[in-house]
Amino acid sequence: MKKIMFLLLVGAFMFPGLKMFAQCKQVSGDVRVLKGQTIINLQYDYSNMAVGKFKDEKDYIAKRTADMNNKKPGDGDRWAEAWKNDRASRFQPMFEKNLNQKTSKFNVNFKENATGAKYTLIIRTTFTEPGFNAVEVHRKAYIALQVDLVETANPSKVIASIDMKKEESINMMGFDYDTGGRIQSAYDRAGENLGSFLVKNVFK
Repeated sequence: MKKIMFLLLVGAFMFPGLKMFAQCKQVSGDVRVLKGQTIINLQYDYSNMAVGKFKDEKDYIAKRTADMNNKKPGDGDRWAEAWKNDRASRFQPMFEKNLNQKTSKFNVNFKENATGAKYTLIIRTTFTEPGFNAVEVHRKAYIALQVDLVETANPSKVIASIDMKKEESINMMGFDYDTGGRIQSAYDRAGENLGSFLVKNVFK
């Protein structure tokens, strides 16, 4: 308990006036530069992502594809295609929708490929736990994100960074058999949590 209180005090000292929310923690810079902005660009990055016990996503995909194809030819290939396609078709739209549900009341809109946006949030997924649901054995999916705030015209310079260590899928009462559905649920929660954090610390 003493250790937890010490860490909270350190965080308050480093970023006075900045409130943490759920799993969101600002680790550098200051997101309050977004004050007054009405449109903010979103960019997604999965290039440095670990998956489960695999440090490199490529190794995870190769192993699971081979295992599934060995059981039923073609199943693994279809799964690998869906694994990639789910990002643009399911994860990112859900993240964006829930983020905007929190910020739209303040006339602030986050959008991928937004034109004219001075600032960009780069949503870097650094870890994915796909979870599983096999009869009575169940594990939630969760993701870890690093959110970097940059100027759209100068993306190499990070203005602020937010860590989101463990965004879990919601409880689906045992009906989360689909891997993509579980992970989508984690992005659902992550978008909501980031939106709440930014409202509290920037837009409210």
